[in-house]
Amino acid sequence: MTLTDMHMAYIGLGSNLPSLAGSPAETIEAAFHALSKVGEVVARSSLYETVPVGLVDQPSFANAVAALRTAAAPELILEQLLVIERSFGRDRNRSTPKGPRTLDLDLLLVDDLIVNTSSLTLPHPALTERRFVLAPLTEIAPEHVHPILRRTMKELLGSLPDIGANSINAVHILTRP
Repeated sequence: MTLTDMHMAYIGLGSNLPSLAGSPAETIEAAFHALSKVGEVVARSSLYETVPVGLVDQPSFANAVAALRTAAAPELILEQLLVIERSFGRDRNRSTPKGPRTLDLDLLLVDDLIVNTSSLTLPHPALTERRFVLAPLTEIAPEHVHPILRRTMKELLGSLPDIGANSINAVHILTRP
């Protein structure tokens, strides 16, 4: 396997319920280690505390982003992320959409691929609307270009409105890597 056969995937991590690994922050830390089953974590953001989006009557989230070098194709990456989520106690079939969860792993980007299948959309469709994703992603890949919008992560973050769940005060660093 050569480096040209490898993909760079960006994974969003989130938790606001304890898991067998511990608190949401401890769950995120354990999830970074679990990602090594999918590839090599080559960069990781700080851990952020963020207000809930959508269903607001729930605990704050711990969020982060990982850059993962992997030989796996995007569909396989997604399958492996769902296995990791289940190992931390998440059952997507029984949980409330946008509700509390032990672990949420979102495949945000893979290289500059554009994918639109019944099971996977890349780039992640809500990527450009969420400060809790763009802030940690910009921390580790500020110049990565969105393959559809042709704007950098830093530009996308800078264009978010400073209101509600996207306000600057709604997302802040808990710990640095």
